[in-house]
Amino acid sequence: MSQPESSLMSRLVSLSKRRGFIFQASEIYGGLNGFWDFGPLGCQLKNNLRDQWWHDMVECPPLGPDGKPLSIVGLDSSIIQHPRTWEASGHAAGFADLMVDCRESKHRYRADHILCLEVFYEKAGVKKPLGVLSALEGDEFDTTIIKKAKKLMQKAGGGEILPIEASLAVPFTTLSKEQQGLVIGLDAENVGTLTEPRAFNLMFHTYVGVFQDEDSKVYLRPETAQGIFLQYKNIMDSSRVKPPFGVAQVGKSFRNEVTPRNFIFRAREFEQMEMEFFCPPEDGMMWYEFWVAERLRWWESVGCRKENLFGHVIPENEVAHYSKGTTDIEYRWPFTAPNFGELEGVAYRTDYDLKQHAAFSKTNLDYIDQEAKRRYVPHVVEPASGLTRGVLLLLAEGYQYDESRASPEWLKIKPSLAPIKLGIFPLVNKDGMPEVAEKLYLDLRQTYTCQFDAKQSIGKRYARMDEAGTPFCITVDGETLKDQAVTIRDRDTASQERVALDKVRAYVAAKLASA
Repeated sequence: MSQPESSLMSRLVSLSKRRGFIFQASEIYGGLNGFWDFGPLGCQLKNNLRDQWWHDMVECPPLGPDGKPLSIVGLDSSIIQHPRTWEASGHAAGFADLMVDCRESKHRYRADHILCLEVFYEKAGVKKPLGVLSALEGDEFDTTIIKKAKKLMQKAGGGEILPIEASLAVPFTTLSKEQQGLVIGLDAENVGTLTEPRAFNLMFHTYVGVFQDEDSKVYLRPETAQGIFLQYKNIMDSSRVKPPFGVAQVGKSFRNEVTPRNFIFRAREFEQMEMEFFCPPEDGMMWYEFWVAERLRWWESVGCRKENLFGHVIPENEVAHYSKGTTDIEYRWPFTAPNFGELEGVAYRTDYDLKQHAAFSKTNLDYIDQEAKRRYVPHVVEPASGLTRGVLLLLAEGYQYDESRASPEWLKIKPSLAPIKLGIFPLVNKDGMPEVAEKLYLDLRQTYTCQFDAKQSIGKRYARMDEAGTPFCITVDGETLKDQAVTIRDRDTASQERVALDKVRAYVAAKLASA
């Protein structure tokens, strides 16, 4: 079916608001950039994805390379930790982005997100650089930028515009100072309005106690990982775990992103699903490779098509100084297609974090292996994914458009993750149908997330459920009182099947188990 002209992202944002998945935070006050609220369907979808991750990582972790179940336990650490935590981890000094300000528009941009396109003109047979036009990462060098190039050409005295191709783009940070001085900002008209790049720390800070001074300054955590490292020894001492074992955590993180963008993909408040896997030093690379493969497999298991996932091995000269290997699990987002963008990172962090915290806290964090009669600081492999980004993946992956349906927009979400599992309707709100439907609803809601709806036409009710991603709708009609059966509609095929009332629960259980 033909697709509407608007971009997939704009349609997702519109559908998310209309159906109660995601709202702009503080919208009645004009919103707050980089902050989002999850509505009734959104929080249910997010909780379902979180619970699936928790089940697959903690309650029923995968089998290791030896075929035996892994040992992974949970933690819920505080959002605010002792400020020395962030000194030890390097966040206080090094957790910063290079930023540039536009003196003309007063806008601020991440320097590494600005791509620059050199524009040349021909005069007297000589090609000379005229200026540099910029576009944010993921944006096209569109007609607006082309028009700006032509305007600059006229100012420079004419000449032919050579073909402008994205392949000519270079990162702003790779330009010399002289070249940076020729940059024309996205929202500016004049050359050279961007300042030199400067560091901007991403951590939000607040104060603990009565006085607001440097001694009482603390930070909202920019990641959940450090809380795991701080409690690693307590977990070993209080639980029957020993390397190799993992500690998993789901929770809020905060980063003062200067340019939050692409809906909930890059936000200032977001949720992470992280696990730190502690292992003997000699096994680190083996577990790194294991978790890369396992995490790719997991995203497929929640409904992501294999062709939309990509394991991007970060080049050795680009990984963090403490890493022996990093792979970004990337997804083909609507705003990066046909290319990919980060969904989850799997990093082999070695023993860096534990050694840093041992040094700064003056606490011995060695593990004593009684059987092998040796002691060592465990190495760590970290699969760290964004729960918030995971929700966006489910929406993007599930979005379907079919003009032949009552609602051309619908969500094909894996049934086990769908916010509502069953819609239960009386065909009309009379003749005993509401009573039968309500009785069925009161029974099934004990097991499944259900919605009872007796309003509007049945077609409109089906359309609402399709937009919510509800896999099955059960309708009580005029024949139900005679044959003691209902009609069950399948979301994906829109086909309908007659099922006896006393067989409905078994039918639904079988369908959800096999989907």
